[in-house]
Amino acid sequence: MFRKFSIFIAEVKSELRKTSWPWDEAKSKSASKYKELVDSTIVVLIAMVLLGGFVAASDFVNKEVVAFISGLLIGK
Repeated sequence: MFRKFSIFIAEVKSELRKTSWPWDEAKSKSASKYKELVDSTIVVLIAMVLLGGFVAASDFVNKEVVAFISGLLIGK
């Protein structure tokens, strides 16, 4: 079991060495690539917040609708 886990970790390290990391490219190339990386990150964070708010609002509305309908059915 431990042997399989250590092989897995070694393979993960090997694959991570092959990756092209954005911050390495930003240092070696131009500042525009770094700005693009930062701008893209900000867009993703804003999208996550908006989507999270939409899901929370939808959940709240659905909960209230189900509670209202349940109250009507149980009240009869």
